[in-house]
Amino acid sequence: MTMTPEQAAWFQGTFARLVDNVDQALMGKRDVVALVLSAMLAEGHVLLEDAPGTGKTSLAKALAATVQGTSTRIQFTPDLLPSDVTGVTIYDQTSRRFEFHRGPVFASIVLADEINRASPKTQSALLEVMEESRVTVDGVAHEVGRPFLVIATQNPIEQAGTYKLPEAQLDRFLIKTSIGYPDLAVAERILAGAADRNPSAHLPAIITTGAVADMADLAATVHVDPAVLRYTAQLAEATRDDKATRLGVSVRGSLAMIRIAKVFAAAQGRHFVLPDDVKSLAGPAWTHRIVLDPEAEFGGTTAETVIARVLESVAAPQARSAA
Repeated sequence: MTMTPEQAAWFQGTFARLVDNVDQALMGKRDVVALVLSAMLAEGHVLLEDAPGTGKTSLAKALAATVQGTSTRIQFTPDLLPSDVTGVTIYDQTSRRFEFHRGPVFASIVLADEINRASPKTQSALLEVMEESRVTVDGVAHEVGRPFLVIATQNPIEQAGTYKLPEAQLDRFLIKTSIGYPDLAVAERILAGAADRNPSAHLPAIITTGAVADMADLAATVHVDPAVLRYTAQLAEATRDDKATRLGVSVRGSLAMIRIAKVFAAAQGRHFVLPDDVKSLAGPAWTHRIVLDPEAEFGGTTAETVIARVLESVAAPQARSAA
């Protein structure tokens, strides 16, 4: 079943209300909010590469408040254990049985702060839950529920004492983006409200977590023309064939593009995906999946350079609007 124009119009209106609500706490960053919200509705996860103090925690709290969900924050440190993330089974002497104590990963929005400061073993504890939306402890699977969004952060400047995220884990993130610093006018507004240390606490809930899950299911029904699918595959293949790359966009990366492009289209009131949607999302959806050749990287080539070159070299189709 394909989304109807009427459903697309409802989706657009609801999506705009959600962005407006979160924007009250994270001022002047509507594009970032829309991108992160799209990732949540595409049931993916977000990697934020930002300097400290740019509003990452505020974003997570505001999203959770907007959808009547829960939020947790995990500060990743070198001594953090996998069980500190997922939870642990403890023997209860009173009941004489083992009971599972849930870890902080059991929340609607999980902020994994400075994820690259934890050991690879602890980083990998997130892999199953990010991919399967469940954790397995002592052979027993525990579902985390819907919606479930991991917002992982890493500091792009200070790399001392950090563990670089492996390509396999980077590929698990649907998008990579940054919030950045506000402009002068917005900074003045933020400073004017400095007395309110937790603006997210006053945000009204717009929809329930159940409605978010329904929106995610509805977005999955957006039509994608075969020509757009072929275009996406051609772009991904071109990143793998580019002379500056050692590793291009994987099949998982192509699937991620289609998932978020459907949400992106619905958020604009369309029940079909355009090639321009793919172009707009190529940066956040694909740059973190590209591994550059060391020589090309030394010469100044970036993942953004490769994406721009690929978008220019691969001709976009004239896709039909709907099936």
